[in-house]
Amino acid sequence: MKKLALALAVTSMVSGAAVAGGHSKDVKLGIALGFTGPAESLAADMAAGAEMAIEEVSNSGMLLGGAKVSVARADSTCVDAAAAAAAAERLISAEKVDSIIGALCSGATISILQNVAMPQGVVLFSPSATSPALSTLEDNGYFFRASPSDARQGQVIAEMLVEKGYKSIAMTYTNNDYGKGLADSIESNFTAAGGTVTINSPHEDGKGDYGAEVGALAQAGGDILVVAGYLDQGGKGIIQSSLDAGAFDHFFLPDAMIGESLTAAIGSDLDGSIGTVPGTDSPGSASYIEMFSAKNGAAPGPYSDYSYDAAAMTLLAMQAAGTKDSKVFKDKVFDIANAPGEKIYPGELAKALEILAAGGDIDYVGATAVELIGGGESAGSYREILVKDQKNTTVKYR
Repeated sequence: MKKLALALAVTSMVSGAAVAGGHSKDVKLGIALGFTGPAESLAADMAAGAEMAIEEVSNSGMLLGGAKVSVARADSTCVDAAAAAAAAERLISAEKVDSIIGALCSGATISILQNVAMPQGVVLFSPSATSPALSTLEDNGYFFRASPSDARQGQVIAEMLVEKGYKSIAMTYTNNDYGKGLADSIESNFTAAGGTVTINSPHEDGKGDYGAEVGALAQAGGDILVVAGYLDQGGKGIIQSSLDAGAFDHFFLPDAMIGESLTAAIGSDLDGSIGTVPGTDSPGSASYIEMFSAKNGAAPGPYSDYSYDAAAMTLLAMQAAGTKDSKVFKDKVFDIANAPGEKIYPGELAKALEILAAGGDIDYVGATAVELIGGGESAGSYREILVKDQKNTTVKYR
């Protein structure tokens, strides 16, 4: 309850005290993430990343002629579409936010986009929703994402499996838009490369027993078990049940399975497993890790850097448009994210605001080497992960 209370805390100013009644020029961003649910361990660092960018912009005093930026958080959960839409509706109707950073998971993001953000003309910028369905979903230009699509992750995973000599895989996925889209991408790419998928079956989150699912996976067999699930619920349950039954002892962990909560829960039995998560070895990544660590006392978790970039690009697009009106600034997101212009890295948002105020151009590189492409998404790159000594270690970048 303490975690939920914190996640749903009353709207707070990121910098300075709120002025009674507010000023029309001031900006308010909503942060809608899955603070509860099957990926909740990722949300705290993601919110902190977004709020770092917001604080940086607000403290500069350069946004829209001196606007301050405040924040309202909401729990979009991860798998409850109705709760996600209700959270976004509260942010827009009650909190009067000008734009939303979120959601964390693809299903929640799709629900918010279709039921709230697009109908009400509010920009939605997700740090981490990766379903391929979002690439072609009608959005009227109101949706962007900082992370790459799982259409690309499926290619990377298939390449890794082939390179490491796996001929056959068993696969299970969380039964939602994210899991199904990623599993389909992995299967199509792996079979095209000559591999065999022995089984590709869904699982539900929140169950106490995954014995039946693991039994079917074990019967089908495979050189490795690919678990396209969530690290705090179903995915974790599948892995633990597999280990307990002696069904599999080697796992592939896609992005939503990467996090220290999983390595802590499973322990040394997870060592040797491999995975992928969006990431880059760009100069901006190094500076972001340094900034985050100095402020928060520890290195950031997955998608925290993408959250920083989503918030930064939202605010920089407002500056480029000269307004916080989503209907107008949505058309400036690509302009500030891509060349031409002066390259902008974490910690340089004040400089970016100054350039834009003077009518200049910027190329926002940010913490994740952003390059936006069609469908409002990032081209992106991935970290190849090896679980070693109960830690997710980066082997290389792809």
